[in-house]
Amino acid sequence: MLMKASSQSLTEQLSARFAQRIRDRLLAPGARLPSVRQCAQQQGVSPSTVVAAYDQLLALGMVEARKNRGFFVRESRGETAQALPETATGQTAMRSYTPIDATALIRGMFHKVGNKPQPGMGVFPPEWMDSTFMPAAVRKVTSTQSLRQFSLGYGEPLGDSGLRRMLSNRLATLNVHAAPENIITTVGATHALDIVSRTLLRAGDHVMVEEPGWAVEFARLTAMGMRLLPVPRRAEGPDLEVMARYCEAHQPKLYVSVSVFHNPTGYCLTPGSAHRVLQLANLHNFHIVEDDTYSHIAPEHASRLCALDGLHRTIHVSGFSKILAPNWRIGFLAAHPSLIERLLDTKLLATLTTPALLEKALALCMEQGQLHRHAERIKTRLGAARSRSVKLALNAGCAFAAEPAGLFGWVDTGVDTDDLAQRMLDQGYLLAPGALFHAQRKPSTLMRFNFATTQDAAFWKKYSELVRRM
Repeated sequence: MLMKASSQSLTEQLSARFAQRIRDRLLAPGARLPSVRQCAQQQGVSPSTVVAAYDQLLALGMVEARKNRGFFVRESRGETAQALPETATGQTAMRSYTPIDATALIRGMFHKVGNKPQPGMGVFPPEWMDSTFMPAAVRKVTSTQSLRQFSLGYGEPLGDSGLRRMLSNRLATLNVHAAPENIITTVGATHALDIVSRTLLRAGDHVMVEEPGWAVEFARLTAMGMRLLPVPRRAEGPDLEVMARYCEAHQPKLYVSVSVFHNPTGYCLTPGSAHRVLQLANLHNFHIVEDDTYSHIAPEHASRLCALDGLHRTIHVSGFSKILAPNWRIGFLAAHPSLIERLLDTKLLATLTTPALLEKALALCMEQGQLHRHAERIKTRLGAARSRSVKLALNAGCAFAAEPAGLFGWVDTGVDTDDLAQRMLDQGYLLAPGALFHAQRKPSTLMRFNFATTQDAAFWKKYSELVRRM
């Protein structure tokens, strides 16, 4: 809250607050600031104070005034949206994610708003993932005689062979059959997705992406010069009619999918939809990269494109950051033998190697069953948290746009969630507004929230109070 007793004037405090949010990318380039009247009401100050604060931001070059429209975060040259060809739905899409947006979204993942549990975060709370088995495994690995051997060289190009054997066994339980030599370890799942994109695509290629979908993936692909083709994601899977029209009109090279516990909706692909997607891939000659990031909290029997396809046109991507810790950057990809050498070349050009010490420690945890037991505990805890969070959300007036499942709730708030997110930020809460999950960023009343971090009734009380005022 703004402090009247502060050594700074209310104008200076308000200007500094907006300036910091712009620097932290919590207000992205092109974002509209609240109107003078709205801001004055929200902050409990006079309109003249807001006008003076906005004038300071104008003088700093951080915002610009647009006639009859208001104040907007300034966009540097090269950051404005670029038009794409007409989409299969007959509308002209826009490149609304640019290289600066990519870093903005990633920086948002690192930004710490406060000490409260954050509804918009995409990971489990730290206390859920706190364990002793990973540190113990690292100590054991570093105390062996083999430490000198693997730490003084580059290691194995594909990744630690012991970990790849364990990953092969793990994938087999999901009916995805990949030999250790057809698995490549990476620095997290995002790195695996990047390797696939840089190997299979060239600037200007069309890529089908699920909408709503993962904002960072939209930003990353756009930064590489790809042309995004948003496919509406339904409960049973992607909109197959839209996919078919895209295939006829644009000959896409790749389809990026989260089949199991889709982010942000929590949807799981049905077998029938999976078969039809694979038929389209075979008919129109495109690859599918299946991001299975949430596999550790998902049912093993869930339908996966990679299982049905046998890794012919599909590439399986996953990692351990969600289940262990965001900073534990171990991921992997599994692909058909005909692609492995090309994918490996891309990995070597980018990173040369991956950290063998952490990979060996993880392999030990998997071999001893510690990771499996940890994942089962997380699933049980998440189930209970989801039940509580759903009740709190419904009591606060949210309407679920998708059946609650997995880590995230996807709800309709009835108000502009970009505006709501800024208001909640004043209360110390970071939200994930629906606009973030669309390839063409536009106002949305939808919001994603984390079941694990929304157990506090105080958050929902503040949420409902602000929604009623909007």
